[in-house]
Amino acid sequence: MTLTYQADSSADETFDYVIVGGGSAGCIIAEALSRNPQQRVLLLEAGLHASESPETLAADQYKQAFINPELLWERFSVPQSHCNSARLFQGSGRGLGGSGAVNAMVYTRGSAYDYNSWELPGWRWEDVIPDFRAIEQTLGIHRLPPTRFTESCIAAAEESGFQRKEDLNDGTLCGFLGYEWMNLDPQHNERRSSYVSFLKPHEGRSNLEIRTGAQVQRLLLSPQDGSNSVAKAEGVEYLKGDSLHRIKVRREVILAAGALESPRLLLLSGVGQGAALQQVGIPVIVDLPAVGQNLMDHPNVSVFFLGRAESDCKWAQLYGFHRVGQHVPDGEADSCFVFYSARSSFREGMLRMLPTMALPQTLYQMGWPKRMLQALIRGAFRIGAVQRFVNRMYGVVVILGKPESRGQLRLASPHPSDAALIDPGYFAASADLETMISGVELARKMAASQSLQSYGSRELIPGARSHSRDRIARFIKQNVMTTYHYAGTCRLGIDAASVVDERLRVRKIAGLRVADASVIPSVPVSAMNAPSMLIGYRAARYLAEDSGA
Repeated sequence: MTLTYQADSSADETFDYVIVGGGSAGCIIAEALSRNPQQRVLLLEAGLHASESPETLAADQYKQAFINPELLWERFSVPQSHCNSARLFQGSGRGLGGSGAVNAMVYTRGSAYDYNSWELPGWRWEDVIPDFRAIEQTLGIHRLPPTRFTESCIAAAEESGFQRKEDLNDGTLCGFLGYEWMNLDPQHNERRSSYVSFLKPHEGRSNLEIRTGAQVQRLLLSPQDGSNSVAKAEGVEYLKGDSLHRIKVRREVILAAGALESPRLLLLSGVGQGAALQQVGIPVIVDLPAVGQNLMDHPNVSVFFLGRAESDCKWAQLYGFHRVGQHVPDGEADSCFVFYSARSSFREGMLRMLPTMALPQTLYQMGWPKRMLQALIRGAFRIGAVQRFVNRMYGVVVILGKPESRGQLRLASPHPSDAALIDPGYFAASADLETMISGVELARKMAASQSLQSYGSRELIPGARSHSRDRIARFIKQNVMTTYHYAGTCRLGIDAASVVDERLRVRKIAGLRVADASVIPSVPVSAMNAPSMLIGYRAARYLAEDSGA
């Protein structure tokens, strides 16, 4: 591909703020900054505008959004040495709303322990509660009504040591389950992503420009003399179609591209571990060794059962949290359990994930083997007997909520078009696998309870032959997948080794912040959508305070 350079226009191509990434955090920041009509704000998003992907706006189309190839970054990990050397799918949402436009709309703040364990002034549980409440006032969150299936699952969990709780956002999660809050409006069938709730009503502001299909290539950094900063963010360079564009910034650049993209952009711009950057031919601008380190995710596996009757549930709305391992304090949850009715989205899950798991990466990237396998899946689901069988299936998704393992993201080359080397490090800490094994055992215990026995609970996967801990471990290693909860790669902290300070400013670089899940020091036990919105909300407040607005 031949690239052409689109020259700058000092009048039209200079903004006060440039936000990279229109996801859960970026949309909140863009709306907040553009409230001041004296500030010109540019939001750059690599994916589609929501008007081009209406399935991201309707609540009941979440499963269609998940299988649209335009709405997910298709990335793979490096071979995972503790998962049979598999290259595992590491996708995340793209387009306005980001992962919040393609997820199942679960809104979980996390536990008080999650935030208090960061030991950061201003980020403790009691500090973030007012921000969560402000977000929720605009967002609008609801719980869906119970069904026969979900009530049977609650009874089964209670038989197995859980307690039912009405509000899973009160900061205490261990040993509780209930109907999860969801950022949707069921009355109007509307997904309430941060784009829909915060940005969409204000897209017409004259001082706000949103450019989609804009893939940022690198940050424009200039050396700083006579200050505490080594460099200053002067703007960004982005690719749209075959043209490269340069944007200048008067005040700040905010990276809100996600925990796999924000560190990649820093590294491509010469910000990271000096020796590693030199090794791939990138001049070192700022030596920040922690960029790309501390990568965390929530790996999961599903245990599937067959009921005697069709499930009456079409949403993943029932969540439980418990401590089944040994590496978090007593009374704090380390695992999450999701009761999942296969009729809700099993077909779409197969369409999205089976090719990534069944095909070698070289075949997957060729395209046609993936399309052929997807055609076979679609054909199978047109058979009435298959669909009726799936309608009777349900699963317990076992999610490792507090992993000890840490991975990293590195560059393979200096070229922005080349994929990064993503190593989530699943089960690098042996305690994580032991916790997952115990989680599978608890899932089976719930299914074996009297409440679900009356519903029907014949185990399908992993099956009767996989009951020893060794066999369960083998099953986990063969079937583990991401929960799309990447975090930690631009760690927040008050120590000099952290990437950003407590106000999300990148160390040693003036005019640059990171505001997405990459700043999270230790991943919450919960889903990441609500914490990501919290970070965006806080970033907007810090930017306003620091500008004197």
